[in-house]
Amino acid sequence: MNRKTLQYFFPIAWRFQKSYFFIGITKAILEAVNPFVSILFLPLIIDELLGERDLTRIFSYVAIIAVAGSLISMFASILGCQMEKCDEKFQNYFTEMMSRRVMELDFQLTEDKEALDQIELARTGMDWYSGGVHGIFMQVLNMFSALLRVVGVIVLIAMHAPVLFILVIITLLINMYLSHKDNQLEIRFHKELSKVNRVFGYSGYELMDIRYAKDIRLYDAQDMMVTKWERYTDESLKYWKAEGDGFIPTQCVREVTTVVRDFCMYLYLGMLVIKGNITIGIFSQMISACRELTNSVVSISNCMQELTKRCNYAYEYVKFMHYPAAIEKGSRPVTSGEHVIEFRDVSFAYPKTEVRVLEHVNLKLKAGEHLSVVGLNGAGKTTFVKLLCRLYDPTEGEILLDNVNIKEYDYEQYMNLFSPVFQDFKLFAFSIRENILMGEEEKDHTNEALHALFEQVGFSDKLASLENGMDTMLFKSFDKEGIEASGGEQQKLAIARALYKHAPVVILDEPTAALDPIAEYEIYRQFHSLVGGKTAIYISHRLSSCRFCDHIAVFSDGHVAEYGTHDTLVGKENGIYAEMFAAQAQYYQ
Repeated sequence: MNRKTLQYFFPIAWRFQKSYFFIGITKAILEAVNPFVSILFLPLIIDELLGERDLTRIFSYVAIIAVAGSLISMFASILGCQMEKCDEKFQNYFTEMMSRRVMELDFQLTEDKEALDQIELARTGMDWYSGGVHGIFMQVLNMFSALLRVVGVIVLIAMHAPVLFILVIITLLINMYLSHKDNQLEIRFHKELSKVNRVFGYSGYELMDIRYAKDIRLYDAQDMMVTKWERYTDESLKYWKAEGDGFIPTQCVREVTTVVRDFCMYLYLGMLVIKGNITIGIFSQMISACRELTNSVVSISNCMQELTKRCNYAYEYVKFMHYPAAIEKGSRPVTSGEHVIEFRDVSFAYPKTEVRVLEHVNLKLKAGEHLSVVGLNGAGKTTFVKLLCRLYDPTEGEILLDNVNIKEYDYEQYMNLFSPVFQDFKLFAFSIRENILMGEEEKDHTNEALHALFEQVGFSDKLASLENGMDTMLFKSFDKEGIEASGGEQQKLAIARALYKHAPVVILDEPTAALDPIAEYEIYRQFHSLVGGKTAIYISHRLSSCRFCDHIAVFSDGHVAEYGTHDTLVGKENGIYAEMFAAQAQYYQ
């Protein structure tokens, strides 16, 4: 897993910022050299103080320790700052990559718990636990620096007190085992915490989301929200406490090991001094060297395990970036011109459920035809549209475009056939213009085209009242001059956005739900001019809209119960459509 993680991140980082690696290696070498300034020159000072006491030599040794140590530390700090600047770039880059992947993820995975958990694992694993590229590479650099220090102190110890190697090896083995236990504990709790974190974050941060402001106040939901926040806070803290408690035994063993090591080290070196094998200066050098060797070897061990741990966390990001597609995608190009769409014996149950929402649906939609889809809540109307747009694939049967299964077509080209306005459409806290263009490059006639659209959907009067016109920001998230458009105004903008796309198939899923009766009538009246000769699918509970459509499909219990024109269906005795139309008509008489 280490190898896969490093093979994924490092080549990207190398292409993105080569200098980062050279800076890091230089910093590691400086940090490796720094301890040897004291280790080499401090014994000379001690022996000089106990011997000839030459002030010139003492001053020279002290100056070397002070100046060299300071310069090395200063340059290492400067290089560290440069690496942190690169780290900011890496974080932004990989966050952007993940954001793109989330937005490109097959839609059905956005409603899949396992996929959502993987997103959370990737996000926290990359940001909180692994530290990203910088956090991983620093472990590699720390190992490299520690390895250089180990080589240096081994040479010194071999010259004066080789028996100390046994002490170092024993200490190393104990610390490697303890670090392994700690890392296993951390990884286990990371996976368990990811399940709590999503609910924890939702319960807490939604408290501050202004989209829920009205509902929280009017339904006095503050206590409920705070209670849930406290509950999942306690749940999260329980995991953190259990993890902290798990570290206590290993930390105690570490402290005992250190005490035993120091006792044996001082005893052995003291005997060498008494026997005259080494000087007091060398005694202090061996103490420093032994500690440096032990710390460096332990550092290598810890870095290896920390690297493994961080790679495990970051690998969750790699897994998400390679998350398998939920639907099959073809490569067949979508030809231009008129298209015929057919549902052929289509049945559908949402993933990981066995309840069929649609069952044996057969329906053909010709080019330029306007179809109204009606039925009670839960009849399968919106699911029908989701399947048509390939947000999901049928469980059984097939959907055909020009007698070809839609799975064979290039996915993006197929998606470009549709301009939908769903019930739960979203506008962004950008300008009105940006919400319509959605990143499309502006042309000379763009303003004229937008004004014509706003006139058609009934938004012109509102636009004329805005000081900044189409450059007015929606909502006040980022601009205090932004407007809080009404539900009906937002719906008009959503319809304008769909029509501006100029896709051959327009889908309006309850487009007038938030409009007043007059605005609703205007949309209906201009329906044919708005859609023109395009194919249109119109989902509505208000059956008066059906008069503007060529055919009506009545969904009931997941299948097409009735199909025909308005005049045919309204005259059908005991028909579902006839009963629904009669029930609604009494409110308009």
